[in-house]
Amino acid sequence: MRDSSGLIQIRYAVKKLHPLTRIITLVSALAMISAYYVPLWQILMWAPQYPEGLEMKIWIDNITGDVKIISALNHYIGMRPIDVSMFPEFAYMKYILAAMIGVGVLAAILNRRIGLIIFVMVVVAAGVAALVDFYLWGYDYGHNLDPNAPIVVPGMAYQPPLIGYKQLLNFTAYSGPDIGGWVFFILGLILITLLLLELYKFNRNENPV
Repeated sequence: MRDSSGLIQIRYAVKKLHPLTRIITLVSALAMISAYYVPLWQILMWAPQYPEGLEMKIWIDNITGDVKIISALNHYIGMRPIDVSMFPEFAYMKYILAAMIGVGVLAAILNRRIGLIIFVMVVVAAGVAALVDFYLWGYDYGHNLDPNAPIVVPGMAYQPPLIGYKQLLNFTAYSGPDIGGWVFFILGLILITLLLLELYKFNRNENPV
């Protein structure tokens, strides 16, 4: 009985994808190429002296925006200058993305449910890892301050928000997905929905034999 159950699971995993699922999987994988050309994340800041706001855009291998102004302001409270060298991840993120796209394309070519399962797992794992990595960077950047800074507030830390708004002295900071980040979020939802539809289709409409 146990062997029969295992055989059923194997047959389920190697079942072909629904034609629409296969097409959407391929399109989703190719859509991730956009992350090479649009910013993934953004950090925005507002203060009475900067009512128009300051912005920092995080790309797959670069940082743009009002980086010099933000770094100069951060200097007064003991934070390190923001520089691309602070992010060693930039050296390999583009290769990780290429691998993710390859997994998605391969899943569509092989046309098996196991491929879609692996692709979804890779996308979800990459998203979680990116958020954890950003949180750890923000914690280190906001807590390891220069004790000789011009402005020292005992017990104060300046960790930027992971997602959402946060008040940092007289600045209101916002952190959240930019175009590339939203693309990944939407694609992740689409892929998870596809996988659930495949599971539902198998459990309700298919004979595993």
